[in-house]
Amino acid sequence: MTDTVLFLCPHHAAKSVIAEAYFNQLAQQRKLPFEGISAGTEPDDVVSPLVVQMLGAEGIDVSQHQPQRFTAQQLSNATTIISMGCTAEELGVPSERVQMWNDVPPVSQNPQAAQTAIREHVEALVNQLAE
Repeated sequence: MTDTVLFLCPHHAAKSVIAEAYFNQLAQQRKLPFEGISAGTEPDDVVSPLVVQMLGAEGIDVSQHQPQRFTAQQLSNATTIISMGCTAEELGVPSERVQMWNDVPPVSQNPQAAQTAIREHVEALVNQLAE
């Protein structure tokens, strides 16, 4: 059985896409029974071209990723919910179910810092789940 980690950001075009990509890469490398998925509260039409370029430079292809709105089923099925800009109230879930990664800067303003912060959070999460 695979547990699901749900990564959320408002537009599902940058932060949550990066987090999902890194999480799935690391969980697979460590053979953990977890899958990362991502969504948003107000999805954009496409993933940020900057994110496609940044992850592509690392050999991760998200060019076909399609931003989508989160579903109630995704929320109820998720073992872990990570938010980078969506409130528990917006999601309609108790705040204790949501881990907030509020220190991630906007990708559009500081892509390198955002990428680094997300990578560090994901590595810590994977280490925690591996225990």
